Amino acid sequence: MKNERTYELVLTALFTAIIVIMAFTPLGYIPLVVINATVIHIPVILGALFLGPKKGAFLGFVFGLTSLINNTFKAATASAFVFSPVLAANVIGVSGVFKSLYICFVPRILVGVIPWFVYILIRRLLKSEQKVWRILINAAISVIFLFSVKAFVDNLTKGNGSGMAGTLAGIITGVILFIFLTATAWKKTSASIALAYAGVTGAFTNTLFVMSGIYILYKDAYAQALGIAGDTVIDVIMGIVSFNGIVEAAVAAILIAGVGLALMQVKPVKEWK
Repeated sequence: MKNERTYELVLTALFTAIIVIMAFTPLGYIPLVVINATVIHIPVILGALFLGPKKGAFLGFVFGLTSLINNTFKAATASAFVFSPVLAANVIGVSGVFKSLYICFVPRILVGVIPWFVYILIRRLLKSEQKVWRILINAAISVIFLFSVKAFVDNLTKGNGSGMAGTLAGIITGVILFIFLTATAWKKTSASIALAYAGVTGAFTNTLFVMSGIYILYKDAYAQALGIAGDTVIDVIMGIVSFNGIVEAAVAAILIAGVGLALMQVKPVKEWK
């Protein structure tokens, strides 16, 4: 028991160090003019899976704290104020402090919580005798990627087509992904599939909660910062979600499955107690 606690303490410190290093070096954030694409959620998700949702929430908090510090002192993007209580207070007043604290911490803390529950749920469903669960789960993730790819292509070809290119690309991606997931599901352990879904969930949790928070809490200020009309903010938000979301989700699925399976050789995923 003591060895287990010591091991988890060391692992927590290791993941925390990785998050901090990624946050304050080019490894963690990829500037995309209006917002940062991030891969810092990877150690947060892994920490949640192997240490449980409580320590995962702590790692998510660390992720949020590094975001707050970076955006306060560097302000590398036009949207930096939405992650910084200090900058937000200067832009919209005292209410900006609480709005920025929400966007900085709540989505990131959830990144350290939700993937663990998704892993446990998917693992148990895939272990069940009812194989229909595999089909339903694979169909669900394929549909998500279908709409993500459609939005991504529509954003790239905006004004240069009727939207058919995006629809076709989305359908092809969704079908191929469904076939691939269904085929590999019978050959590989349920653990690898569950890890991949946990990675996808973690990435989408970060992107969707952050961007929806920006739209709900900072629509007008965000539009002003970017120099665009208020009614076009939703288009910018959807463009970021479709681009960041699909890229980060794909990367997270691959890395979480690969690294997760390697770590499972040393320590199992934290189970429900």
